[in-house]
Amino acid sequence: MNLTHLSLTNYRNFTRFDIDVPGGVLLLVGPNAQGKTSLLEAIYFLAIFTAFHAEHDRQVIHFGASQEPLAVARIVAEFEKAGRRHRLEVRIIQDNQGLNGSRLRKEVLLDGVPRKIQDVFRLFNAVLFLPQMLRIIEGSPEERRRYLNLALAQVHPDYAANLSLYSQTLTRRNALLKQLYERSGDPAQLSYWDEQLARAGAYLIQARIQAVHELERHAASIHLELTRSKEVFRLVYQPAFDPLPRPDNQISLPMETPIDRSNLAYEMIFQRFLRALEANRAEEIARGVTTIGPHRDELRFLANGVDLGSFGSRGQIRTAMLSMKLAEVAWMKARTGHWPVLLLDEVLAELDLERRADLLARLEGVEQALLTTTDLNLFSDDFVRQASVWQILHGRLESSQEPQPGSIR
Repeated sequence: MNLTHLSLTNYRNFTRFDIDVPGGVLLLVGPNAQGKTSLLEAIYFLAIFTAFHAEHDRQVIHFGASQEPLAVARIVAEFEKAGRRHRLEVRIIQDNQGLNGSRLRKEVLLDGVPRKIQDVFRLFNAVLFLPQMLRIIEGSPEERRRYLNLALAQVHPDYAANLSLYSQTLTRRNALLKQLYERSGDPAQLSYWDEQLARAGAYLIQARIQAVHELERHAASIHLELTRSKEVFRLVYQPAFDPLPRPDNQISLPMETPIDRSNLAYEMIFQRFLRALEANRAEEIARGVTTIGPHRDELRFLANGVDLGSFGSRGQIRTAMLSMKLAEVAWMKARTGHWPVLLLDEVLAELDLERRADLLARLEGVEQALLTTTDLNLFSDDFVRQASVWQILHGRLESSQEPQPGSIR
């Protein structure tokens, strides 16, 4: 898959940006706060349909435009996939209604035809690395669940729909649990919501089990290369409801002990989840909240058996996250048959010379990659000669340079 053209209107600090995008490796060079990261985020928006680097989508609308009665930010991309050309447009629209506040909505057009977001998921695939993503390893379990959700929504046909259904059902079930605690009533009222939650939840659990299993295989190999065979990398998925039954009187296994759940069938997960919800009814009514399920899942990152989230150094965490991002690329290629667009923000910062060289060597197999930097000297002369280079300043393209003749694209 190749992104061939990008147009931005009132997006972040870009009032207007319209340009053809070269294939291969593209280096975005310039000082901080000039729009380099915003370009990457805009491209990633086309894959996940939300702003990763913002608390709310309205924050991507250019400040000047956001003061208008009707503020619109537009991202338009042309790309080639499987021999076909497509035009994907996303509009983030803020209707400022005076004393009544503002209302935000999104519109998506594919090849000029309005479509629902769920209908265009998985059409454009991208993998993004931002330095802030280190909090996926260091931060809360919610950060790690969001990471899995965004990756899986680009690959699994019904993941986004099941995630939405699960969240809506969870809200309604929790409201009923609270009502049963405060006002009493028949616990059998939960049966309908239990089944709905178990069906959507079983899909999420099975998809996460398989994804973690596959991502770990890719990431372990990449991490071994990036650390010069010094660290063995592992992913540990800890489901809040574990569909793998534990024999009676068996103590929990330590986190570093591998557990294989990859062969569990959907129907088995559904039935066991449903029974667990029924068994937990009394406790959950007393607490007024659903205590088990994928909304409480955890994912841990280990190197040589050490939990990086608790004990990893800054360099270890950065290398682990880069390994995961490169693993995502290989995983999406294996799952969809197409290379995703790789978006790397200040990827060489805080890496030593050996790890820089190893990381850049890994990019040779990627079909299209966009990398930002404030310092072109971080890249080898050979790498720069083989790449296209854009100078970005104040939200504008100041200059561009194509690969030198004879360079391998």
